[in-house]
Amino acid sequence: MFSLNGGAVMCLKEYVESVEKATNYLKEKIGAKPKIGIVLGSGLGIIADSLENPVHMPYDQIPGFPVSTAPGHKGELIFGKLGNKEVVLMNGRFHYYEGYDMRKVTFPIRVMQLLGVENLFLTNAAGGLNPDYEKGTPMVITDHINMIGDNPLVGENIEEWGPRFPDMSDTYTRELRNLVREVAHEIGEPIYEGVYAAVSGPNFETPAELKMFRHMGGDAIGMSTVPEAICASHGGLKVLGISAITDKAVGEDLQPLTAEEVIEVANLTGKKIARILLAVCDKI
Repeated sequence: MFSLNGGAVMCLKEYVESVEKATNYLKEKIGAKPKIGIVLGSGLGIIADSLENPVHMPYDQIPGFPVSTAPGHKGELIFGKLGNKEVVLMNGRFHYYEGYDMRKVTFPIRVMQLLGVENLFLTNAAGGLNPDYEKGTPMVITDHINMIGDNPLVGENIEEWGPRFPDMSDTYTRELRNLVREVAHEIGEPIYEGVYAAVSGPNFETPAELKMFRHMGGDAIGMSTVPEAICASHGGLKVLGISAITDKAVGEDLQPLTAEEVIEVANLTGKKIARILLAVCDKI
């Protein structure tokens, strides 16, 4: 789609112009300059309640923005303060399984990059591949395995946004992970640390697939986060990823699962993640 023929170049040019148009629109509407961006996963909209003086910007009012169709995703940007920091909160993300290509999935991350965001917090609801994980506990992402089958950097590189071959040795910034470990200890909130495996969805995984991902080194599994993390890393942002472990995704003892059950546990776990992120914002 983004090869070097004339039509593809125009397509890429239109994409860049669309991102810039959305960014300029938000700059005109919002006086604040957020340095922290937060992407909320399924059922984690409760974090939005922690914002002070929120300004809501529905996606359908922002030029070029896709529309979120996933359950538990409201579909708006919220600008405000979390603790003493200006933040922009993405209340509803976009998934590959919704039919969006990877550039659309990561469109908001590019907008955040151009807005001047320096730290990106990614949250999600995930199944616990690690048999020792209990549902309802947050997991800090230390690394990921991309099994979605696509990558947001495929195609012609936009040099102004990042290098052709970005390094991924510290995608989930060690500095931020250490900070989460510190604040979780201070507030007495148990956390796990592990590897997040990303699949395309939208179906939940089979027992055989879960066994495979566990053998590959995955501790949790979900259908998001990795495209945004790759895009943010490419753009030079520091990235923090936190999963709400919503169910036991253990292939040897897999129980039937519904999206409603996932969101119910994610809502409860979101309160814990909100406390952690609030404390992290105070210390950055």
